[in-house]
Amino acid sequence: MNRIKITDSVEFSRIVYGMWRLGDDDDTSPAHVQAKIEACLDQGITTMDQADIYGGYMAEEIMGAALKAAPALKDKIEVVTKCDIVIDAGRHAGATVKHYDTSRAYINASVDASLSLMGIDKIDMLLIHRPDPLMDHLETGRALDDLVASGKVRAVGVSNFRPWDWSLLQSGMDTPLSTNQIELSLANIAPFVNGDVAHLQQHAKPIMAWSPLGGGRLMDSAGGPNLHALMTQMAEESGTDTAAIAVAWLLAHPANILPVMGTNTLSRIATLADAMKVKMSRQAWYQLYTAALGHEVA
Repeated sequence: MNRIKITDSVEFSRIVYGMWRLGDDDDTSPAHVQAKIEACLDQGITTMDQADIYGGYMAEEIMGAALKAAPALKDKIEVVTKCDIVIDAGRHAGATVKHYDTSRAYINASVDASLSLMGIDKIDMLLIHRPDPLMDHLETGRALDDLVASGKVRAVGVSNFRPWDWSLLQSGMDTPLSTNQIELSLANIAPFVNGDVAHLQQHAKPIMAWSPLGGGRLMDSAGGPNLHALMTQMAEESGTDTAAIAVAWLLAHPANILPVMGTNTLSRIATLADAMKVKMSRQAWYQLYTAALGHEVA
């Protein structure tokens, strides 16, 4: 498994395991979660993606129980987590409206809770989960700087930010933002032309891609019959499956895209790295892009 340099001291596996569905599994026991992590490690997938809100603020605790039962795993993985979304659930039960909170107090409380729930002494990457229209970029920026200086967080980034949101927050910080986690797939190709990918590529910032399979739409004709037929053909030719083709398409881009793969099925977790076997030519990339676009490029 290839690795991508995030900062001078932080590296991630090229494919990331996303844990947003961890609490949805019928089996959330430490042993089962440990099996998922080990299935990732067997393929060289070492980076685990979390967020405080996942599972109604329960996913980090579920992961933490597995790490506490098998503490040796802590030194084999990198942990990404996010904060700023507040909903009426878990420790935020009673919230009167879904909202974002990028205040220093909220960020610090979220980081402390994440460290405690996962039973770890540092977060490898903390992301601000959503752009906050009420953000004081100077307060948020200083809070992130201080967390890095404290050693609680090794690197910081954002999620779902547009280039101008990135620039605003970065202007209030000394620590460089290291990544933006955005929705990116053959089912959502707009970021390739709306400036999102170009901005990050220009600044040599690796991109984390959430929902790289389009929420499952790319696995059947719901993503478009022509696209699905082409992906199926390419999968047969490469001896893989359509999921591997969708991920390989992202990996082929020069912007250093890290697909964040989320599944609770052990057999599917065991094949996440199959995308690395696919050789994606420029023409094949454009065949898929054209099918996703629905018409020939201009």
